Amino acid sequence: MKKIIILGANPVASALAETLANEKNDITVVDTNSEKLQELKDRIDIGTIIGQASHPDVLEKAGGEDADMIIAVTDSDEINMVACQVAYTLFHTPTKIARIRAVEYLIYNDLFVQEALPVDVLISPEHLISQYIQRLIEHPGALQVLDFADGKIKLLAMRADKDGPLIGKRLQDISELT
Repeated sequence: MKKIIILGANPVASALAETLANEKNDITVVDTNSEKLQELKDRIDIGTIIGQASHPDVLEKAGGEDADMIIAVTDSDEINMVACQVAYTLFHTPTKIARIRAVEYLIYNDLFVQEALPVDVLISPEHLISQYIQRLIEHPGALQVLDFADGKIKLLAMRADKDGPLIGKRLQDISELT
């Protein structure tokens, strides 16, 4: 069982809290909206703390000293980044995950390293969607494109119609068709 602090009580945070609590993790959700927190607490067996997610005293009340992970998914990139910095600096939290939406932050590779903003995993829904659409454009006819080994290997999901160009072809010949 892991002790996980989730920052935010928005739909993303709520879904995470429910999933992780169902996996028997010790979950504490932090938000400034007491009504949202009460709704979550009524529905899921979790702890809640009312307060600003990036404030050291709030993170301490949430159990920052012994947390295994912090997941910062508030609606503010800046709060998410500062919260990860506070968790790393004060509590040495092993895993720090932050949702960052603004591309202006994401274009700087050196920004999210332990020496700067210690975020172990970045979640950027907008960036993921744009990458996904770009891969579909690069592979016309593909239903899905998944990258492995840092993009060196691609797995394409294609529809194989009864009389389509994929039927009867060897795998090595299919790459010429896409």
